[in-house]
Amino acid sequence: MIRTRVGYAGGATENPTYHSLGDHSETIQIDFDPSQISYERLLEMFWEEHDPTSRSWSRQYQAVVFFHDEEQKRLAIASRDRLAQKLGKTIHTEVIPFTHFYAAEDYHQKYYLRQHRQILRQFQQYYPQAADLMNSTAAARINGYIGGYGTSASLKADIDRLGLSEAAREELLERVGGKS
Repeated sequence: MIRTRVGYAGGATENPTYHSLGDHSETIQIDFDPSQISYERLLEMFWEEHDPTSRSWSRQYQAVVFFHDEEQKRLAIASRDRLAQKLGKTIHTEVIPFTHFYAAEDYHQKYYLRQHRQILRQFQQYYPQAADLMNSTAAARINGYIGGYGTSASLKADIDRLGLSEAAREELLERVGGKS
């Protein structure tokens, strides 16, 4: 992943906030390098991470794929339909056109990273502006590792590129499940 940001999309309300969401859904925006991971693989991961057969009890928390072009639409619908056939159930996750993404408030960004004060403090020194932390590839990767996405082996291969102090490296390795 190049970067991730959490926020709101899918509605018509201008400049939504967590406390004034209007008709938007909470969502994550992912920037990715297609030479490293395909859109199809991202869709597979999306379908694995939620129960697409259950109906959402609110628009705020609905499961949805926002497509940016006709190819993404085609791939999203095809993956949804394959899953429906495999499960033999109706899929309630929507596939709708992307219109606009509004970044959530700073305190919502990099949730897992924010639970690890030592690592967060180090990143806040690198990125004193909250928007820079939100847009950091390294912060997105570390947030993912802390959240349980990625293996100890992939972290060990990646850790030298993350710019962490020795103490922060040890904390992250311990959290992900393997000492150096």
